[in-house]
Amino acid sequence: MSSRTAKTAPNLAPKPAGPGRPKDPGKRAAILDAAKRMFVANGFDGVSMDQIASEAGASKLTVYSHFGDKESLFGEAVRAHCEAGMPTSLFEADPAMPLRERLTSIGNAFFAMIMTPEAIAGHRILCSPQVATSTMPEVFWEAGPQRVQQAFTELLERRIAAGDLDIDDTERAAAQFFTLLKGEAHAKAVFGYCCGRRQETPEEHVDAVVELFLRAYARR
Repeated sequence: MSSRTAKTAPNLAPKPAGPGRPKDPGKRAAILDAAKRMFVANGFDGVSMDQIASEAGASKLTVYSHFGDKESLFGEAVRAHCEAGMPTSLFEADPAMPLRERLTSIGNAFFAMIMTPEAIAGHRILCSPQVATSTMPEVFWEAGPQRVQQAFTELLERRIAAGDLDIDDTERAAAQFFTLLKGEAHAKAVFGYCCGRRQETPEEHVDAVVELFLRAYARR
């Protein structure tokens, strides 16, 4: 190639992408809603980003622009479900609220959230062989349970400082509280098994868990 040709050849290198238009929060919500419905109905592997885009009335490019990949979209769907069922206000400092009442309100919200058909379906998805050996369990944990347990741990620490509780390991106590709340009822729901001993009402179950937790950790 001559020097003249080199000087006049067009520059074919790609130009840096501009900032683009701001993302539409309404479209993001529509994509999340579509993803939640389709993951519940078809499982993680049974849904493609193309299908989610079509269900949401968006382009596949828009879906990728908002969420990056299907794993991240699943994680955001879990996060949205948890934030709707257990908003931050549940854990806000309110020294005037009796401890038993606060624990009961958190327990009722958590139990109602994990027993929804969406949550049960999500748990089954995570137990499938394809998903269990992937990075999805970590994505799920960070998007949902970790957020809830961290907020509850901070609440316990505030109540210790206020003299209501006596706990050596707040992270362990938080894990115990939510594990007790899941209990037998959640396991049976995941298995699709509804028989056995008399089923407690959700209120009876939560009250029993709160009572046990306070017997273990309430300051005497």
